[in-house]
Amino acid sequence: MAQITDEIRKEYDALTAEIKHHMDLYYNQDEPEISDYEYDQLMIKLKKFEADYPELISKDSPSQIIGGVAKREAGVKITHNVPMLSIEDVFTTEAVTEWAGKVHALHPDALFSAEIKIDGLSMTLRYRKSDEDNKLHLELAETRGDGLIGEDVTANALMIPDVKQVLDLHYDYLELRGEVYMSHEDFEKFNEEQEKLGKKTAANPRNLAAGTLRQLDPTITRDRGLRMFVFNIQDGPSELMESHCQGLDMLAAAGVPVVFHKKCFSAEEILNAINEIGAMRENLEYDLDGAVIKVDHTAWRDDFPAGSKYSSGHIAYKYPPEERVVVMDEIIVDVGRTGKLTFTGSFHDRETGKPARLCGTSVSRATLHNQDYINEMQIGIGGEYKLFKSGEIIPKLNGCVKAPEIVYKAPETCPVCGSVLVREEDTADIRCINPTCPAQVTRTIAYFTSRDAMNIMGLGDTLVDALVSEGYLHTYADIYTLYEHRDALVEKGIIGKEKNTDKLLGEIEKSKENDPVRLLTGLAIRNVGKSTAREIMKHFDNLMDLTKVTRDGFLQIPDIGETTAEDLYEFFHDENNLHVLEKMKELGLNMQVPVDENASDKLAGMTIVVTGTLPTLERKEAEELIVKNGGKASGSVSKKTSLVLAGEAAGSKLTKANELGIKVINEAEFLDMLK
Repeated sequence: MAQITDEIRKEYDALTAEIKHHMDLYYNQDEPEISDYEYDQLMIKLKKFEADYPELISKDSPSQIIGGVAKREAGVKITHNVPMLSIEDVFTTEAVTEWAGKVHALHPDALFSAEIKIDGLSMTLRYRKSDEDNKLHLELAETRGDGLIGEDVTANALMIPDVKQVLDLHYDYLELRGEVYMSHEDFEKFNEEQEKLGKKTAANPRNLAAGTLRQLDPTITRDRGLRMFVFNIQDGPSELMESHCQGLDMLAAAGVPVVFHKKCFSAEEILNAINEIGAMRENLEYDLDGAVIKVDHTAWRDDFPAGSKYSSGHIAYKYPPEERVVVMDEIIVDVGRTGKLTFTGSFHDRETGKPARLCGTSVSRATLHNQDYINEMQIGIGGEYKLFKSGEIIPKLNGCVKAPEIVYKAPETCPVCGSVLVREEDTADIRCINPTCPAQVTRTIAYFTSRDAMNIMGLGDTLVDALVSEGYLHTYADIYTLYEHRDALVEKGIIGKEKNTDKLLGEIEKSKENDPVRLLTGLAIRNVGKSTAREIMKHFDNLMDLTKVTRDGFLQIPDIGETTAEDLYEFFHDENNLHVLEKMKELGLNMQVPVDENASDKLAGMTIVVTGTLPTLERKEAEELIVKNGGKASGSVSKKTSLVLAGEAAGSKLTKANELGIKVINEAEFLDMLK
């Protein structure tokens, strides 16, 4: 083992400090100072350092803590210490009263906890005492799975603000179960971004939260804003577990977000609590899935089994769905940024003549999706329809009560620009394909200037709309000719006085230097967001090179499927788009990808699959090295695979490689190929 000198330790400490600085800027401040590649090179250097001097590794090394890990492995199974079972549902207050009566028949002095049942997904957190500070430290987060075996999502859980990494509680072990959810605000924000990108929106917060928690990249979990409430102590000291309500209160005092709960004795008190929770629905920032009633004294719960599928000593009361009959007054047609027509129904309550009241809120509009949905539901002016709230928040029609005289038919021309509309083959989507349609221009230019794209500070939606309305903006390129109209803009006060106008023009000029990844993102090509744009530009020297790529050429890029390849090809072979790109190039926008002096063609023509756990390289690092050296990193083994780079626990990919006779190499052999 190599000797650690003072000089080596000093160099190691300086390297770890540098990486932690960049980790904080990237993960916490969203203001990185270096590129992903430069950061990855620092991590490679650190892991090489620690491989040579393993005694230097500490618990807080960037190689050991979350944030230094870009991605986790999917499908790592965990057997639950305590089964994560479901709760038996009841649908009437009579059933609640009957169940409480059974509990009191056996334990007359039994108390209950009535609490909110959030519509999210369950996650268990395991904490263990650290000898260093005598506090509880999070060691594992696991999803419910099938109730007996779940999935390790620790890396993602640590991106949720409500998940505490350290608890100032002096116990040996603690296991908590809670509900991960997404707020209405974050859900709407996600769908708005998806609409801007022309991508599929999420159906409801619960499904989006579940998909987010299982993302391979923990930063996605962080950015989507998941939250969590703890609702049960699965395992721990008796003082926390004897009384359920008392245990939750003690956790809350220690800073753990716990679910709303109310201690009850009689069935009447339980029903009052259920009504109280029901009345809270309109003010909650998340979806409600009912109310849970639990025996407070946890030791008595096993006296009331509900079958192997359900937790003993629990029931879940499901609120009856609220439903009103509404009369359709108007069908509003709008044109989205991608040209897709959207349909919204405007209606009133048949009985009151006012907006319908559902779950404590007034509802006068609902999405009508597309023409196929309109036909199926027989939607038209004067028709009467059942209305309810899906997931307690999203208003939806639930059947036709009285058909209209005429079922609504979508217009044949764009309601904004008058161009002929086109229905996409094999879909229900109707689009305006005129790229100069004002409805699309405003939305696409606003996206072009947004933070994730060209990041032109001060040029937001409202100002873009004003500049489009005044005739200053027709395409992205027009942004960079606004300086020609500086005096007129000041005189009209569209941007503001001289100071504000000059400040914005300065921001526009500065944005010309942006990396081509930002420019490609800002072009608002369907299915091409920030991460896809970054992947695409790894394979080209100049953004204008994309105008020469064929459909098959785009398909050769990792993670680019047929739909995205088609969208890219159509965009970069459209005459209007080419004209705008050429104009932006003439105006001085940066099209050139920075040259990586360490790149090579040593793996040119090779398709390499990385599998298993490598000694020093993360899978992402290995794949980036493959691409940087001219190869193609693939996620699956086939006859076209040139090599398989395998580490420990390689699994089925290694088996398939051996079956197909494909050469398998280890990390050392791989690194030798790059020398």
